[in-house]
Amino acid sequence: MFVYNNDVQLEDLGDGISRKVLAHNDNMMAVEVHFEKGAIGAMHNHPHEQLTYVLSGAFEFTIGDETKIVKAGDTMYKEPSIEHGCVCLEAGVLIDNFTPMRKDFV
Repeated sequence: MFVYNNDVQLEDLGDGISRKVLAHNDNMMAVEVHFEKGAIGAMHNHPHEQLTYVLSGAFEFTIGDETKIVKAGDTMYKEPSIEHGCVCLEAGVLIDNFTPMRKDFV
C-alpha cells in the first residue's frame, strides 16, 4: 500500500496540534503529528504499543514517571497502557507508529 503525503489531509485537532493518518491496516498504523511551539499533548494512555520518532523540533516527553527532552532523530517506546504526554518546546513533527492500529483515529 502506498500513501503519498501530499494526498493526505492535515486534520486540525486544535490547540496547536494537527495530524495525518498515513498507511495502516488492522495490525499497525503510522501517523504524522504536527505541533506548534507550546502545544501540549495531554497525559493519556491507550492499550496500543507505540513508537514515536521525532522528525523535527524539540519536545519534553513524560512516559510513566520519567521526563526527558527529545529532539529530531530521537525515538521513544511506549508500552501498552502507560501514561504519556508531551510539551512542544520547538515546533516540530512526530511520527507515531501504533500496534494494533488506532481505530479511534479513522
